[in-house]
Amino acid sequence: MKLQDKVSQIKGVGGKRAALLHTLGVETVDDLLHLLPRRYEDRRALCPIMAAPEDTPVLVSGKVIAKRQGISTRGRKVPLRVVVQDSSANLELLFFNSRYIDGLLVTGQSYTFYGKISINAGRRQMVHPEFHHLGDRDDFRGILPVYPLTEGLTQQMMRKLQREAAGAADEAAEWLPDSIVRQHKLCSPSYALRNIHFPQDERQIREARYRMIFEELLVLQTGLLYIKRGRNRLERGIVVPEKLSVQDFLSALPFALTDGQQRVWHEVEGDLSSPRPMNRLVQGDVGSGKTVVAELAMYKTVKAGYQAVMMAPTELLAKQHYASLKRDLEPLGLEVGLLCSSMKSKEKEEVLARLSAGQIDVLTGTHAIIQPGVEFKALGLVITDEQHRFGVNQRTMLAEKGDEPNVLVMTATPIPRTLAVILYGDLDISVIDTMPKGRRPVRTFLRYDDARGKIYDFVETQVGQGRQCYVVAPLIEESESLDLRSAEELYEEIKAGHPRLRTGLVHGNMKQEEKDAVMEAFAAGRLDVLVSTVVIEVGIDVPNATVMVIENCERFGLAQLHQLRGRVGRGEHQSYCILICGHESKLAEQRNQIMVSTDNGFVIAEEDLKLRGPGEIFGTRQHGLPELDISDLVRHADILASVRTVAAEILAADPLLAENKALRQRVKKMFGENISLKL
Repeated sequence: MKLQDKVSQIKGVGGKRAALLHTLGVETVDDLLHLLPRRYEDRRALCPIMAAPEDTPVLVSGKVIAKRQGISTRGRKVPLRVVVQDSSANLELLFFNSRYIDGLLVTGQSYTFYGKISINAGRRQMVHPEFHHLGDRDDFRGILPVYPLTEGLTQQMMRKLQREAAGAADEAAEWLPDSIVRQHKLCSPSYALRNIHFPQDERQIREARYRMIFEELLVLQTGLLYIKRGRNRLERGIVVPEKLSVQDFLSALPFALTDGQQRVWHEVEGDLSSPRPMNRLVQGDVGSGKTVVAELAMYKTVKAGYQAVMMAPTELLAKQHYASLKRDLEPLGLEVGLLCSSMKSKEKEEVLARLSAGQIDVLTGTHAIIQPGVEFKALGLVITDEQHRFGVNQRTMLAEKGDEPNVLVMTATPIPRTLAVILYGDLDISVIDTMPKGRRPVRTFLRYDDARGKIYDFVETQVGQGRQCYVVAPLIEESESLDLRSAEELYEEIKAGHPRLRTGLVHGNMKQEEKDAVMEAFAAGRLDVLVSTVVIEVGIDVPNATVMVIENCERFGLAQLHQLRGRVGRGEHQSYCILICGHESKLAEQRNQIMVSTDNGFVIAEEDLKLRGPGEIFGTRQHGLPELDISDLVRHADILASVRTVAAEILAADPLLAENKALRQRVKKMFGENISLKL
């Protein structure tokens, strides 16, 4: 069997099973071998029933000494009860809705059982264990792999297929240079493929995983560095002369730039005057002043004779940018335009005509900006705001509206530098790590259900002082399966219990124009309380809002809680964030304590990564980052650092990967259509 053979060549794979494997991305034998275990079950040693720990997967063996098949009555599910015995104790097995198992477990015969033991009414029980006849060849003992599956495939089936495919692993040839293999003590690809699936001990797992993590991260880093170097080699970027002064803009500001803003502006200004196109990410916590840096870049670009564009993820945010850009730039002689999908055709046509004629200097808008027919006369600067809401392709499509324009990417989602280097490996990174003077930190409190009455009394007090409040819920409407507060339930509850509060409701199922109307009413002060799902996480700036109440805070990640908290604390008044915890858990408690103890977004992001890992926090597809099979960008940070050095050395010696053809092919396969590789 060959690695490139179709998976249907494997014994036991017919058309139906091949279709199931296809849903897992498996087409060839090589694909199957690279469908890696998520974890392992250690079934090497039998444990006496009496000594087996509770709630921990364990392997025991015993003889069946009794069985009782219950009879269903009044719709109740009565389990099959099987009593097994070893030399130390008895164990009761429970199987629900599994009459066929009665015939598989024969009284007087011995079996091995794998599952978790619990104590119920003094009896040791195991519910739905996996079992095998003692002595059968299917009595798998050892370290067993656990694979990602799809409906219709079982772990037993997958292990059998992997054993059938294992012989092809010997065909896997070494593709890394000998010097790298020796320096980093890597096992061979064939050894890794064999032992990643059916290792004999922990050492083989470590060796196999290390090899596969190393090569996966090497391919990722090589691709990202290739893109970045390719962009850096471009010498036909738009140059904004350094001598052009922005002092009149700075003089018009009602405040001085913070140290962080000044440092980042100097980095951006240096990029603008460079012959290569700028590709820079500006990170900054909510309220750190990223927009002023963007306005400086726009102002200087327009003074040099070019146009600038800023794309925002929501129409409301685009309109807010439009208002602030008009306020800050039009007094200095710049023409500002807006382009959104909801605009009437005649309005759009007028904007497009003025844009292509060069009569609009700065354009802001939503995804409508990247549609066909939007043409600039001389686009020099592209800015995307809240970049985590866009994919790399959308950023690229916007940049293609000009001739290698400068690109500035902004995000208020703090990303630890290690992860930012990966997510935005094709960008230079700047961080605004200071906040404007006089900005008060938001006071954060953790409360439970029994305090809800006092919380809403406090909301009434704040509204009585002229302030406004957000209330955020994890669900839109009530759920029978989840004991959670819904936005609709809270809206009705507040309206009934606090009729003096002018309360509005906004959620993701509403039409965009309906959402915008409610949020604009809140922004204009016509509503006191805005009840919402997380649609307000990004996209509304109301300096008068001083209270953020987050119901069922345990349902949100740390980064999301921090983003929601950032909706308040934008004005001169003291602001408050109240976390209402509905269900306590160890993870929820850790998150809550972090939120109460710090308002530093980067500290929170680091802690969020430790608690949840990058996969849950950042949808890699929306960033254009390839999916990773085995690597963890946080846990494997040490490997990541050494791999980045290796990738840089390879590209320095072989910029087009002409001598490293296998690596070149892997880069092309990994990145696919997500990122344009000119290989």
